[in-house]
Amino acid sequence: MDVTSAPGSARTGGRPVGPDLFRVDVALGDRSYPVLIGAGVRDRLPGVIAGLGARRVAVVSARPSAWAPDPGVPYRLIAVRDGEADKTLATVERLCREFVDAGLTRYDAVVSCGGGTVTDTVGLAAALYHRGVAVVHLPTSLLAQVDAGVGGKTAVNLPEGKNLVGAFWQPRAVLCDTDYLGTLPRRELLNGYGEIARCHFIGAGDLRGRPVAEQIAASVARKAEIVAADERDSGLRHLLNYGHTLGHALETATGFAMRHGEGVAVGTVFAGLLARRLGRIGAEREREHLDVVAGYGLPTALPAEVSDDRLLALMRRDKKAATGLAFVLDGPRGAELVRDVPAAAVAGALRAMPRARPGAG
Repeated sequence: MDVTSAPGSARTGGRPVGPDLFRVDVALGDRSYPVLIGAGVRDRLPGVIAGLGARRVAVVSARPSAWAPDPGVPYRLIAVRDGEADKTLATVERLCREFVDAGLTRYDAVVSCGGGTVTDTVGLAAALYHRGVAVVHLPTSLLAQVDAGVGGKTAVNLPEGKNLVGAFWQPRAVLCDTDYLGTLPRRELLNGYGEIARCHFIGAGDLRGRPVAEQIAASVARKAEIVAADERDSGLRHLLNYGHTLGHALETATGFAMRHGEGVAVGTVFAGLLARRLGRIGAEREREHLDVVAGYGLPTALPAEVSDDRLLALMRRDKKAATGLAFVLDGPRGAELVRDVPAAAVAGALRAMPRARPGAG
């Protein structure tokens, strides 16, 4: 096995700028941008657009028009749907054609308003249209606020796997309005906690029991620190994929019946189990993986209907798996990327994972 060391550091969260309002800056030189977190921050959109100098905007929304605030300049409202089924190249093409019809130039802007699949898809459309136009994200789900809307990774799916076609395209601002979260069904809220749970093991600290705005700010602050150090995913940024190798495989294997955060949650439990079997951590730390995930009310077991062979085949397609199976795993130096993990060890860890009852969901 080859190990790429990438130790993390604990964070306490973004900089408070008002009562229950936080700001995190993603430091990328002249492409730096703010992430604002708190109730009502969507109302700052007109000021953000004015600062960009855009004369026209396309607002791409998966939510009712009232959720997408007026950007303060002439705009076209374009409806999309949240969900992996519409996270495709066909959707990107449709959006770009709508941008043309709306008269958007390369000096204008695109605004996304929706969950993580929307920020991913709209971000890719913005990256490709006129070889790149400004994009501002208004993530409306907890999952998108803590992860998908920040960091500049944009991608869509192919039938062969998740996020296989994409580009790096940083937003100009991200407005994480916590008022949106009050409208989410319980399962969708839990979906976001899958990413918060994995942050426990990559340097964000224990976020259990803290107010949601603080949990978001701490998660975003840790991600911003990592992205600033490794924007293009060549080393340290692999930490953000903690729990994702199995998580993405579970999403694909279940036809996305298992949601992203749910897959990451199960993948985080698996990461603890695999790290223990490889001698990287002890029993207490392995148990902590299970306790943290279960503590957020997240799933901890593999679905009964998915075979280990199918999961192994999908994990071999992971972007980190250049020469063999690769996982971000805990260890004596903290989380780090471990390449060329023996297939037999992974298969053994899969067999040791608990299985959900058939039909349980």
